[in-house]
Amino acid sequence: QVQLVESGGGLVQAGGSLRLSCAASGRTFSSYAMGWFRQAPGKEREFVVVISASGGRTYYGDSVKGRFTISRDSAKNTVYLQMNSLKPEDTAVYYCAASLRSSWYTQYETSRTYDYWGQGTQVTVSS
Repeated sequence: QVQLVESGGGLVQAGGSLRLSCAASGRTFSSYAMGWFRQAPGKEREFVVVISASGGRTYYGDSVKGRFTISRDSAKNTVYLQMNSLKPEDTAVYYCAASLRSSWYTQYETSRTYDYWGQGTQVTVSS
């Protein structure tokens, strides 16, 4: 089992920044790809970004490219999402997810690729 706990959400003005954290426990952190998804009210869950187990590969959703950056710290079993130049449309609950599948990179934008999920953290961007 893998437990994921997100933190760092909050209220920020448009143009501001936030850093989300996802602390992982359970199985070996360095064995799985880590992703972030988000879900706004009334909308489907949306892929944001994923990072490979080694940290060497990252894939970003088009809506966040150039503004968000994912990173991971194996010593702390934590993955981070640095969010800059935030927009009101970034408002959503952000979820951290872990994939143990060796084929994760073939469908990283799909929720079912991920085996474990955190409880989510709310990000609200005011205009």
